Amino acid sequence: MNTIYETIKEQATAMREQLRAVRRDLHTYAEAGWCEIRTSSLIAKRLTELGYQVLTGPDVCLAEARMGLPPEEQLEAEYQRALQQGAVQPYAERARGGFTGVIGILDCGEGPTIAMRFDIDALGVFEDKGMEHLPAYEGFCSVNDGVMHACGHDGHVSIGLGVAEILMNCREQLRGKVKLIFQPAEEGVRGAKSIVEHGHLDDVDYVIGNHMGDSAGGDYQIGLTYGSTLASTKMDIYFTGRAVHAGAIPEKGNNAMLSAATAVLNLQAIPRSSEGDTRINVGTLHAGSGRNVICDRAKMEVEVRGATTAVNQYMEDYARRIAQAAADMHGCGCEIKLMGATESLQSDPDMIRYCEKVCREKLGLRPTPPGQNAGASEDYAYMVNRVHSHGGKGLFFSTLAPCAGQFHTKEFDFQEDALCNGVMAFCALTYSLMCEEPV
Repeated sequence: MNTIYETIKEQATAMREQLRAVRRDLHTYAEAGWCEIRTSSLIAKRLTELGYQVLTGPDVCLAEARMGLPPEEQLEAEYQRALQQGAVQPYAERARGGFTGVIGILDCGEGPTIAMRFDIDALGVFEDKGMEHLPAYEGFCSVNDGVMHACGHDGHVSIGLGVAEILMNCREQLRGKVKLIFQPAEEGVRGAKSIVEHGHLDDVDYVIGNHMGDSAGGDYQIGLTYGSTLASTKMDIYFTGRAVHAGAIPEKGNNAMLSAATAVLNLQAIPRSSEGDTRINVGTLHAGSGRNVICDRAKMEVEVRGATTAVNQYMEDYARRIAQAAADMHGCGCEIKLMGATESLQSDPDMIRYCEKVCREKLGLRPTPPGQNAGASEDYAYMVNRVHSHGGKGLFFSTLAPCAGQFHTKEFDFQEDALCNGVMAFCALTYSLMCEEPV
């Protein structure tokens, strides 16, 4: 007689083509953060068909806690495009205006509450259309120019919907509550906080998150790390000055470009902290209107990161002082808008060991020896830290696959067979935590 783990493996393996088809559909119609209207509508429709209690729209994200929201006209244009590309009413209407994201709830009686996070947004990347790029060769490149799933989130959604199906099939054997959180706007670390501030993690005992990872030619299938992700703050900085004729009366102007340039150089010179690794990057700088005009407006997109939340705060505070001082130096105004932020994230060591054991012993998957540095930044940290705050436990792992190109580049792609492994891991961890030994 099959064990529940054998059933999970069989069902996950049997949905290989289904997982691939979902991933490729989402890849074709990639949508950026807060604009994932078609994506959210399809997720909500499928969860409803499976029998989940489904939350959408403002019931998922707290309006005032959303960060980095696009302009209203862009959100409306994205809504109209989503309808043209097959978004499902009434779910699309609920997502209109930057209320994307979906939560599916399965209540299986008394037991622990387990939340799983699957991020759903794409990046502002123009996808490679060359025939050496598999999505181009097989005809599922993004049709939305300048938006691409270059970080594997299309795979994350596919995994999440596969998990939803198997857990519903096994619901009679589960004990507790499942929350499947399909999170918008992870890129730029903008979306998770609005879900946390809505209270969706307040009753959670265990939270599990995942990301596609590059197996880099090795034979490992699940990636584990004891290290923490980097806390991060994303800021748009606006300098405003006074435009005058550059030849006639240059001394009467206030040059916003000089303020911006001064800020760029000094931001890179922030003294690094002895308390942990730090990062600083000025990603874009837009300024000026003409060769013979003193520049009156400049905009910079800046991010800082730190190994801990405290170290990141040090970087942010220093960057804000530099921006204001650079503006003052040239008689300009300075406005800083927070576009995204996240804390540092660290999995519970016992959850890492638990995941390693379940994957190896119950599923026959090959997890990596736990490393020490997770790197990058993840706003899933808000979810883990909220669960930690009331005594729960959190885990972040990787579903490893051979990858083409680097993450966040136009050439990125991953081998889709790995999606089955992600589905297996989530389902097996959920069953084990609910019905066998708790952590």
